[in-house]
Amino acid sequence: MYYLALLAGEENGAVSTPGTPEFGDAVARHERFWEAAGTALVGGGALYPTAEAVTIRHENGGTLVTDGPFAEFSEVVGGFYVLEADDLDAALELTRQIPDASEGFVELWPMVFWRLEDEHAGCYLAVLREPPGAANTPGSAEWDEGIRAHGRFGEFAGQALRGGGALHPPSSATTVRVRDDELLLTDGPFTEAAEIANGVYLLAAADREAATALAARIPLGPKGCIELRQIVDE
Repeated sequence: MYYLALLAGEENGAVSTPGTPEFGDAVARHERFWEAAGTALVGGGALYPTAEAVTIRHENGGTLVTDGPFAEFSEVVGGFYVLEADDLDAALELTRQIPDASEGFVELWPMVFWRLEDEHAGCYLAVLREPPGAANTPGSAEWDEGIRAHGRFGEFAGQALRGGGALHPPSSATTVRVRDDELLLTDGPFTEAAEIANGVYLLAAADREAATALAARIPLGPKGCIELRQIVDE
């Protein structure tokens, strides 16, 4: 089974800025995790700071694009991994080794499916977010209708669509922290967020403007949004 790990913590200047020695040190910590995870790690990357993010909403028949992340929090998503594990216990054992679990927290989501078409370093991560009560149950009529809409988006995106996956409802998520080597688990996603993740896309685009135009075609619920972030080319 596949699991999406959203890595969150404080956005600390140089530590979060690609090209700085502090960022390089953080990458080295993650390289040790990559080596330990082996084939269980099937995707992931660091994200550029939220100052370069774009949020997309569909309102009143139009598209609203704003600079910045979908919400202002002291702890923000700075990277992601996709893990393959036999069950939740195995996924949690992997997740506790991620540096961000000790420095911030990790939202761990079981995925309904995951598909990776090609290399995604330097691409854009589009995190689809909806209010918790708006998440559709896999197998429902609403879910099937959404799958058809996303299929049409996939046909439109073509080779620019490098990967993506849907998430199980928020009741299946786990927030993971490690403090003094103790594993601390909380059921559900990060509680401060009014809009929670329900899917991701990996998009190839020449620049942020082109990525935004493509992401604006992604189907959303009436109260949903897309947080678009570039993946660091490391």
